[in-house]
Amino acid sequence: MTWKCRGIRGATTADDNTKEAVIGATKELLAKLIEVNDVDQDEVAAVILTTTKDLDAAFPALAVRHMGWDNAALLCGNEMDVPGSLQSCIRILILVNTEKGPSDIRFVYIKGAKDLRTKDLN
Repeated sequence: MTWKCRGIRGATTADDNTKEAVIGATKELLAKLIEVNDVDQDEVAAVILTTTKDLDAAFPALAVRHMGWDNAALLCGNEMDVPGSLQSCIRILILVNTEKGPSDIRFVYIKGAKDLRTKDLN
């Protein structure tokens, strides 16, 4: 099988706009993404993390560094501020080199973000 770069995505919500809440929610989501997709850090090309505008107490990439991902390329940004959209939301997109096909990739939506994608793993 040929190796491809695939995107693994997920989302969660933080309980508060505090450093502890943002870091804790990000760690929880990343751990679940790693577990269900059997992610090997050496195969990760980059990780893109976004927060909604109301979360500005910490960079979610700090949680990734706390989990030992010292060599991964990380990028943080703000999600589009669409009226009526879910607030306090953290999203992660892991770009990983893998032999897995698209149907083998599992997305993870937890906490307040669990209804964003009804067909994905909750």
